[in-house]
Amino acid sequence: MNTSDLTDDERRRISCISESYARLSGKPLVAGSDTDPIDALWQAPIAIVAHGTEADPVFFFGNRTALTLFEMDFEAFRRLPSRFSAEPLLREERAHLLERVTRDGIISDYAGVRISASGKRFRIANASVWNLTDGSGNAVGQAAAFSEWTELTPTN
Repeated sequence: MNTSDLTDDERRRISCISESYARLSGKPLVAGSDTDPIDALWQAPIAIVAHGTEADPVFFFGNRTALTLFEMDFEAFRRLPSRFSAEPLLREERAHLLERVTRDGIISDYAGVRISASGKRFRIANASVWNLTDGSGNAVGQAAAFSEWTELTPTN
């Protein structure tokens, strides 16, 4: 992804990721977000993803680290309903997580198993998940960031 190719609307939407996190947590999500927040999110060594508010939410952002984990390019990831990032049996667990975030605004203790495009499974731990709002307080989605993950073998 080339951040200069994003539309103004896409830039505003992606900027909500770091702005909402800072508002809810009182600290910056990533270093360098005061210069070019979108580039800072893209380059971050932690995985950062965000989905919209659709009835079946679709990812609108995944940074370079997340795309490597999910084995997808930016354009394909932006078409993926976020529920498909979890295995079918774990989707109910994921739905409970999103309900908790909706209620509390932000959590920082999420753990769960995710699945890549090729079917590789990985466990994330100590993930932060938070609600995204624009400058007027309107809900625009939810985001997650995590720096701890472990690839799982078929036996674990």
